[in-house]
Formats: sequence, structure tokens, C-alpha cells
Amino acid sequence: MKVILNQTVPKVGKEGTVVTVADGYARNYLFPRKLAILAEKNQLVALERRQAKVAEKTAGLKAAAETLKELLHGKTVRVEGKVGRDSGKLFGAVTSQDVVDLIKSQLGQTVEKKQVALIEPIKRLGVHAVELDLHPQVDAHVNVEVFDPAAIVVEAPKEEEAAPVEELVEA
Repeated sequence: MKVILNQTVPKVGKEGTVVTVADGYARNYLFPRKLAILAEKNQLVALERRQAKVAEKTAGLKAAAETLKELLHGKTVRVEGKVGRDSGKLFGAVTSQDVVDLIKSQLGQTVEKKQVALIEPIKRLGVHAVELDLHPQVDAHVNVEVFDPAAIVVEAPKEEEAAPVEELVEA
């Protein structure tokens, strides 16, 4: 089934692109979440007009998005998460807004919530790759590391063992 994406969907496509997906995926996932619409003739004509307007508006923003990509691409932000005993599940979740706040506080860069392509919130410990849609032609990837502070064991510095004192024996 051919659909037009209303938002960037990881591993499927970017906003405003026409992609072919499985019928069930479109009906059960994309359409109910308003992530895509059916690609009919009238929708395709409207998409072309909308893309022309967006191209005019964002022509000067591509250079700024490229510089932001250079600053963010491949970087890792860390967030503390509380987890249940003997499980990697978080109490709560890390959302798109949390990712925006982490990037601002740890990397000193500003991105908008809608630029974070995170469909489902992060609910497990570990390192998660998050895509940032900075411009229709510019993407960046940021790693979000969720860690449990209780699991980090800080070892006390070991005292250096005193070397055995050799007794001087006079002969």
C-alpha cells in the first residue's frame, strides 16, 4: 500500500515522502497514529504544492542544519533512570522532550521536540540510538544512554601494600 508520511517514521521514511508499506502496518499502526495518509491522486497533488512551499521556506535553513549536525552527530547523552529490582525496565520513560532537555543541558545545543524521531518512549536501560530530523535533507543520530545509578559500584581506592622491609644483616 502506498502512503504519504505525515511525520518521520524511523526505518520507514521521512515526512512528506511516498512509501510502500504492508497493508496491515498502514491500517493498524500508521493510520491510527496519524503518521500517514493514503496516497491518492488528490493527496499527491496537495503534497507537491506543500513541498514547494516548504522548499521555499527552508532553503536558507539547510546550512544551519548542517552545522548543527556536525555538533550533534554521534554524540552520547546520559540520563539516570530508576529501575525495578532485577529488571531493566524503567519506572517511567524517557520521552522526546527528555531527549531535547538532555541535548540542551549536556551538549549545549537547541533542538525542537518535533525534530526528535522517537515514536515510542525509551523504557529500558542501555544505549538507544535516536534520530534527529534537523531538515528534510539533513539527519543526525544521537545516542541516549539510560543508566541505573544504584548499579554503579564505586570501588574504594586500594591502599598500596607496603613493601616488605628487608633487614640489613651485618656480617
